[in-house]
Amino acid sequence: MRASGITRAAWALTPAVLLVGLLSGCGADDPRAGCSWMNDQALAPGAGGTVVLVDSSASVRGTGAPDYSGAVDALLTKRVEAGDTFSIGTFAGAPGDVDWTFQKRSADWKKSARSSVRQKSNRDNAVTCLAEDVATAQHAVPAHGGTDVLGALATGVGLLQGVSGPRRLVVLSDGLSTTGCADLRQAAFGSASEIKAIASVCATRGEFSELPDLTGVDVTFVGLGHSAGDQPSANQVQRAWLARLWKTLCERAGGTEASCAAADTPVGSKASPHSTGPVPADPKVPYHDGRSRTYPLPGAALFDTDSAGLRPAATAPLTDIAVRARTTPGLDHVEVDGYVDPRGGSGNDRSLSQSRADAVAEVLVDHGVSGARVEAHGRGVSPGCPADRSTDEMSAKERLQCDRRVDIRIFWK
Repeated sequence: MRASGITRAAWALTPAVLLVGLLSGCGADDPRAGCSWMNDQALAPGAGGTVVLVDSSASVRGTGAPDYSGAVDALLTKRVEAGDTFSIGTFAGAPGDVDWTFQKRSADWKKSARSSVRQKSNRDNAVTCLAEDVATAQHAVPAHGGTDVLGALATGVGLLQGVSGPRRLVVLSDGLSTTGCADLRQAAFGSASEIKAIASVCATRGEFSELPDLTGVDVTFVGLGHSAGDQPSANQVQRAWLARLWKTLCERAGGTEASCAAADTPVGSKASPHSTGPVPADPKVPYHDGRSRTYPLPGAALFDTDSAGLRPAATAPLTDIAVRARTTPGLDHVEVDGYVDPRGGSGNDRSLSQSRADAVAEVLVDHGVSGARVEAHGRGVSPGCPADRSTDEMSAKERLQCDRRVDIRIFWK
């Protein structure tokens, strides 16, 4: 009888014991076992969507890399509490090139289980797992060099299409774009007029605009100016300038002062992310206080084919560059260099490039830049893109746009 009683008790306890052992085993072998429910849930109607874009370019890698997972923990906690769906991806290299860690994973913890205890456990696990996913994304090795923050934003917004609830983009980056209209390699990092000029160039209307549509999207930048320790370092003034720049670009793209934010969350550092291969080089942004700043403008955005007549859309960016030039302390002179692409074969390459440079120079003078300080040069056929721009990943169309351009270079003493 005694042995039989023990046997009955043991059999009564077996399911609970087995369940505890099973759960413990999963947790030990798979630290993400507590988040498997996020993969299985259907996207809830009305749920918000949060897309996290993680910069994995060379400037945020190496010794003292920014700790994005730590910096974004509070934000993730808030969005998990709201039950958002999440997508996390890394960006670097070609415009709009985002490598997704995962897409549209639900964090609706209230619907993840019947038990309130299990629901709260799932909520806490979701925050931990998402922070780990951000760290994993930061380790990813990009396929190409360069950084295009605006291109990543455009791709991220595309993933929010169809989200019926609030839409959010979180951008974890030092903000140092090295391609596109917001290329900062020659930036002076010092004035509001420079920010305005960059924003105007990026917002050139028509097919050449590089700004995504951020209407109705909350955008938060985290880590601006915080690069890896072996990269050029931004001071507090330069970080504030970067924050103003990206908020301005966000607002010009359809956001509002309330929906475009540069978080002042402290960003710690960590050891170099583990890499599974060599990291493509990224041109460095030197934060220099140099003596010149170049604004390259695509000729196709300024002129019709084989014409030196300025398009109406060219007025805004040229006006802003004129303001930038005439308000530059210690202005020495301004050079306008016109280039054409090699397809013409008409024998008037130099005269066309000169006429285009003259047309641009005239606008600068008309908007307050002293004529004595403006030099216009028709350079003829372009020898190629500037040396600091890689053409390895450019299409034939992109190379032609790079060739037929007008460079406005402002020199100061």
